[in-house]
Amino acid sequence: MKMKTYRIRKPKIVVIGGGTGLPVILSSLRNQSADITAVVTVADDGGSSGELRNSVDMAPPGDLRNVLAALSDMPKLYEDLFQYRFKKEDKFLANHTIGNLIIAALSEMRGSTYEAIQLLSHMMHVDGHVYPSSESPLILHAEFEDGTKAVGESKIALDRKTIKRVFVTGKQKAHEVHAARKVVQSIQDADMVVLGPGSLFTSILPNLVINEIGEAVKNTKAEVVYICNIMTQKGETEHFSDADHVRVLHKHLEEKFVNTVLVNTEKVCEGYMDPSIYDEYLVQVTHDFNGLREEGCRVISTDFLKLRDGGVFHDGDKVVDELFRIVFGAKL
Repeated sequence: MKMKTYRIRKPKIVVIGGGTGLPVILSSLRNQSADITAVVTVADDGGSSGELRNSVDMAPPGDLRNVLAALSDMPKLYEDLFQYRFKKEDKFLANHTIGNLIIAALSEMRGSTYEAIQLLSHMMHVDGHVYPSSESPLILHAEFEDGTKAVGESKIALDRKTIKRVFVTGKQKAHEVHAARKVVQSIQDADMVVLGPGSLFTSILPNLVINEIGEAVKNTKAEVVYICNIMTQKGETEHFSDADHVRVLHKHLEEKFVNTVLVNTEKVCEGYMDPSIYDEYLVQVTHDFNGLREEGCRVISTDFLKLRDGGVFHDGDKVVDELFRIVFGAKL
């Protein structure tokens, strides 16, 4: 385990997103002396999370569970138990994780997923703050360039159409969409706001299109950093360059708000990825550095690559080292 670094002044870093990319960065951030806040999407409607959000009327727990585990210092056995997923042959419990069920139970006990996450953060000795982006489950909608629409995060990539825009609504049509408590203030008080890594349309944007969060990110004095995905994603960012990712972010918020983009330039060996496990990823994102500069972004390009288990990931330690060079290069 990497030795934790201590500093007199802890930079306030807010990380916004969801999916598998967010915990990678948070795990490495936890080894640094930072005041960490994770803002996590609540638009997931697939798998165990989708079943529980429909059964218990709660925010989907999966991404929140992974973030709690990434920021917790609990013993490895406890973490393994929290993350344990029942086998698909187990009928009633099939594919549910222990952590998801614990979050569901606490959500029902407290009448609030937000309160459940705060209680679990204390119980699990989480180093930082974990907030759902909204205190109610949200429904993600997509409009495609051909004029058709899709409803539900798990449905958006199925037809592999070009996405024009995404937006969120409350689970109940009459419910207005608001940011969860402390989210906006955390963004306003931050030294740095980090977006990603994660699925552009289904992990990052579902947070930013909540109006209060989008406005906070645009208006914060913090450095806004986008960690660009290494691979394109089937049905979301096929044929995308790194500049295309940023253009989509700016188009959705109607303003050029990203200050710095981290781009991986290391090549993935052909045939390395295991398609039976990572079938949603296609090819590496192409580079358009002039396009990024036209979007008003500083570009930091280097080797951020980590290959493991037949998959392509960001090297969390390399990314976090760069984030700290950026944040300490600015006035804290």
